[in-house]
This record gives sequence, C-alpha cells and structure tokens, in this order.
Amino acid sequence: MTRTFGGNVRPKVLELIDSFRVGGSERQAVQTTRLLTQSGRFDVSVACLNNIGPLRSDIDELDLDYVPEYRLNNFYDRNTMTQARRFADYLKSQKIDIVHTHDFYTNIFGMISAAIAQVPVRIASRRESSKRRADKRLLERIAYRWSHRVIANCDEIRRQLVAEGVPAQKIVTVYNGLNLDRLRVRDFDRASALAQFNLPNDGSKRFVTIVANVRPVKDHKTFLRAAQLVRSSVPEAYFVIAGEGELIEEMRQLARELGIGSSTFFIGRCNQVADLLALSEVCVLSSISEGFSNSILEYMAASRPVVATDVGGAREAIIDGETGYLVPAENHSLMAKHITGLLNDRERASEMGRRGRLEVEKKFSCERQLEQVEGLYRQLLEARTFKTRKMEVARHVSDSNLL
Repeated sequence: MTRTFGGNVRPKVLELIDSFRVGGSERQAVQTTRLLTQSGRFDVSVACLNNIGPLRSDIDELDLDYVPEYRLNNFYDRNTMTQARRFADYLKSQKIDIVHTHDFYTNIFGMISAAIAQVPVRIASRRESSKRRADKRLLERIAYRWSHRVIANCDEIRRQLVAEGVPAQKIVTVYNGLNLDRLRVRDFDRASALAQFNLPNDGSKRFVTIVANVRPVKDHKTFLRAAQLVRSSVPEAYFVIAGEGELIEEMRQLARELGIGSSTFFIGRCNQVADLLALSEVCVLSSISEGFSNSILEYMAASRPVVATDVGGAREAIIDGETGYLVPAENHSLMAKHITGLLNDRERASEMGRRGRLEVEKKFSCERQLEQVEGLYRQLLEARTFKTRKMEVARHVSDSNLL
C-alpha cells in the first residue's frame, strides 16, 4: 500500500465488465470507466468476461492498455478455475489496488479472484432485482463475503440485499449517472428523425414510446394492451417499441391481435435515443421487475413525462404526479388512463417533462456518480492503509517485547 499513496502515484483500479453488449449494467460499467479515466485521479484499467459488443468502441476511445478477456462456460467447470487463476495472476502482476465488478457474473468471478490475489480493496455491485434462482443468489452472496463493499444502484436494491443477509454496513447506494449530453438534441429536424426510424412522416401522428429490450421481464404485453385502450380514446396515438430481444415476433403478433398492428412500430436497437425521445410525447416502462432503470432517467432527461410500473427503484426517480405516474405492474388499464390523460393535456405533460429534467440534473448526473464512486474508493483505500499501519505497529511492539 506504500506504493499507492507514495508521492504522486495514482491508485490502480480495475473495472471488470461482463461484456460490451448494450445493456443497463454494461453501459453503466463503461460510463464509470470513462468518468474515472477522464478525471485522472486513478490509474484505470479494464478486463472483461466476453470481449464483444458495440460498447467496446467506447472503451477503445479511452486509449487504455490491453483489455484481457476471461471467457467462462459456467461456474462449475475446470475452465472457471483456470480463468480465475489467470485473473488473479494478472491482478498481482499489475499491482491492482481496487477491483470493481458490476453485475452477477463479474461479482462472483471477480470477487473470488481478487481475494485470491489479495487485492486491497474489492467492490461488488447489484443493479438488478433479486429474481435469479436461489442457488445463484447463494453463490453471489458468497462472493459478497469476499468484498469490502457492495454498491446498490437504488435504495430498493439495498433493502433486498439486507433481506438476503448482506450486512447493511457493507452496502452503499450509488444511483446511476446519466450523460445529459447524450440526450441533447442539436439541430433537430422532425422529418429526418422520422425517416431515421422508418416512422411515417405524418404531422397528425403522436408517438408513445417504450425503450426496453423485448424480454419477458420488460412485459411489453402490458404496454400493448394499454396501447389498445389509448388508441380507442386518442386515434392519432401511435406506439414505438425500441429494443431487441427474443419476443419481438410474439409481440408483433399480439399487436396484430389487439388491432393495433398498423399503429405499432418495432424499430430495434436505437442508437439515437435523443432523436427518438424528441419525437415522443409520452414515454413508458412496463417492467414487472427492475433494478434502477436507465430508460426512466433518459425519458426524464429528454423532458418527457413518464408512465412506469412501480417496481425496483422507479419510485426513487419518478415523483408520482409531478414528473410522471407510477402504476402497479401488469395494470394495463391504469397505465392507459395516465397515457391518455397526458396526451389530452399537453400543458401538464410539458410541465411534468420540465420537472423531470430538473430532477435528473439534481440527483442523477454523471458528476454526482463520479463524486460518490471516487469518494468510496478513497475511503476504502484509506481504511485499508490505516489497518495495515496499525498491524505494522502491533508487530513492531511485539518484536520489541521479544527483545
């Protein structure tokens, strides 16, 4: 630890990322890496379990050194032990001071490997609601025992961790940060934006949007059933689903069955979220389970009113009735009521959007996230240094007594 704090040498932190696919946890991990690199207060490196995905280009832009890959098949084969030894050896050779993991798989692999390597500071993360099988959660809790802290991305996740037996003093809440520049629209042209997403260029159409991968947990069925009711009251309403996933064809079929097939647009993965949200009047999230939704923050940052299910940390982002509405999971009729109300009251929708933007600027900025993460790193390093020095003093006293 003398190396870490001696002179002007910066502490060495390694961010362990699952993959570079576009997902909430992956995006937050990459963003944390970018913020830390740009601040310059830590010597940042990255490792991963799978070196694929479009977010890899974001890492390349940071001009970091080699990004080692430790690809796993599962947690129960010989390859896992081989990779864990490789990772531990790498951590030792690089004299890493801090290992920070960001999701289920990296928590387990990273915390155990970092403990083997005797990395001074080990930080795990939980960004999802506790819906995994009991045996998997048990495995993760074992990994948490090897960590010094567990970052929860909202207080609801913190409560779940405590209920699972993780000591409360080990958990720190750090909200997701949002890069507000990513949601800033410059020289917006409606016709160009519509063409970009293959949406009809018709001024009478009013778009209600959901940005979420089409997977069971996001419950697009509830969104589509709500859309059917909205459409019956607001005929000019059209619906946009941005995201990829295994249920897309099933949801297309459901939209046809509900009679809204021609007014529902599946646009796939969206790289220009700012333009899409600029086209949208109301934004929705229909999940049955969440950690802390990045989509909700994006909606609010784009000054759009939100209608979302009251799951995970949604209540910590949305002020119900002021920046949007919260509805019970799977309650499509109440969801439709609020969407319809916002479409019929543009002034109220605009005011909710304005308040939402202010809330994001105040609580969920990248600057706030960086401040909290770096503060945690410094606190744990200082505590570790104090403990090491105390042990050294105790050994010195013991040696003196022997003399």
